[in-house]
Amino acid sequence: MEQVFQIEGMSCGGCVASVERALRAQAGVQQVAVSLADKQAKVAFDAAQMDATRLRAAIEAAGFEVVG
Repeated sequence: MEQVFQIEGMSCGGCVASVERALRAQAGVQQVAVSLADKQAKVAFDAAQMDATRLRAAIEAAGFEVVG
């Protein structure tokens, strides 16, 4: 499954790395692509192990806001 999250609060490469690190640490995450320019993260994950709600929570726990 793939999910795209719109993220507010990223302002630099360090922010991108923080979001990537938070998402990759989650069980079942297979691929992560975070774009500072587009203010979004695309995440491919195994729906049997993870869901979008928990991925959103991981982004927010890293200090960023998921919009939409």
